[in-house]
Amino acid sequence: MFLIHSIDDGRNAPLEQLPAGAITPKVGLALTQTDGLLAVASGTTKPSYICMAQRAAAVASGTVIPVIRVGSDMIFETVFSASASSIKLGNKVTIASDGLRVTATTTSGVAEVVGMDGTASGSTVRVRF
Repeated sequence: MFLIHSIDDGRNAPLEQLPAGAITPKVGLALTQTDGLLAVASGTTKPSYICMAQRAAAVASGTVIPVIRVGSDMIFETVFSASASSIKLGNKVTIASDGLRVTATTTSGVAEVVGMDGTASGSTVRVRF
């Protein structure tokens, strides 16, 4: 999951309430907006929002959920979904298909690696979009 690690000016990110598509909201889920509804951001899709709601099942399309807007001054903490032994600080990686982690793929990456605690699958990594 993408959790705020820090924001450059130290402010708190305000919550927004936006309609979601038929997704299963999870705190820290990377989201984009498609046709006016929130959808999972994965692969080379840069997220515009991070989900702040948790549900056990998918919500009906149009259900309003709380999110925070992603800013270029925010650093998020998540984990690698695969071994990232070739990843270096400054590389841009893609988002895993679950929208909760990053991959070790740098082709058309959207998440800039700014810190990491290791390179094994499951290791903590800090990214900026």
